[in-house]
Amino acid sequence: MFGDYRKESYSAPVNVGEEYKVKIEDLGRDGDGIARVEGFVIFVPGAKVGDEVKIRISATRRKFAFAELVEE
Repeated sequence: MFGDYRKESYSAPVNVGEEYKVKIEDLGRDGDGIARVEGFVIFVPGAKVGDEVKIRISATRRKFAFAELVEE
C-alpha cells in the first residue's frame, strides 16, 4: 500500500500530447520559460517571462515536464 501512495504523490498532472494555455512566470537557468499547471513546473524553450502561450507537453518527469510552443 505504501508503494501505491508514493507512486500517486509523484504522478504528473499533465500528459504527453496535451495542450494548455499558460502564462510564463519565470526563467530556468538555461533560459527556458517556466509555466505551471496545478503547481507543476513545465519548461518551455523559446518563451519569455510574461508571455501567454499555448503549449503541448512533449515529455514528463516525476517533478517537471517539457513542452513546445504551439502556433495558434
